[in-house]
Amino acid sequence: MPTSSASTTDSTKSSSSSGGVQSLERAFDLLERMADAGGEVGLSELSASSGLPLPTIHRLMRTLVVCGYVRQQPNRRYALGPRLIRLGESASRLLGTWARPYLARLVEETGETANMALLDGDEIVYVAQVPSKHSMRMFTEVGRRVLPHSTGVGKALLADLPADEVRALLSRTGMPAATEKTITTPDGFLAALAEVRDLGYAVDDNEQEIGVRCLAVSVPNSPTAAAISISGPAGRVTEAATERIVPVLQQVAAELSEALANTGG
Repeated sequence: MPTSSASTTDSTKSSSSSGGVQSLERAFDLLERMADAGGEVGLSELSASSGLPLPTIHRLMRTLVVCGYVRQQPNRRYALGPRLIRLGESASRLLGTWARPYLARLVEETGETANMALLDGDEIVYVAQVPSKHSMRMFTEVGRRVLPHSTGVGKALLADLPADEVRALLSRTGMPAATEKTITTPDGFLAALAEVRDLGYAVDDNEQEIGVRCLAVSVPNSPTAAAISISGPAGRVTEAATERIVPVLQQVAAELSEALANTGG
């Protein structure tokens, strides 16, 4: 009899534990679905996309609201909550920390300053940098935000988005000219993105700053849209140098992608 009782207790614990894990997985899945939908959704939309019954979604969303990760809007729809910002900022810093050894290798092999940037909303934010050893070098402070249309990393990050999404983003941000070479029309920018897809890398040719060239590639399968780049004086980052640097960039991006996947696993 005591054995039977212990067995029942263990079984209950196991069932409860597995239920808790399942709820956690479902809650994170709902948060990711909300992010994919632009940050605000209705319960019926979540039910349709996740396949979960409405009562289950309602219960999970109530918990997320209490925790501050989701908020309910006056129109009864649900939006991602402000508490996620803190997690996101910490995760971005951590992503930059993981990337630094790979950026350091880029500097060693190319001689130019290496950067990592993420797409955050409609803006590009730099999360890591390793400077070149040259006395004349490029410097972009970590945390700096720029618009995507005038940067190599911006092109690399937007290249695989549908054209209508790119146009919508550009209409929200505008396309101010940072230099006389900045692309300032949506059609011109979409043509540049087509070139990125063809070549497998992006170029900022004096478009953000006169005298500076930047080469960038996206990091495949990154947990959040990320790109790495090198930047240097146009006199050093020439067409001939581009042929030598791009394969290094692509190799480092692939290795960083694998490292991030293993960290997440």
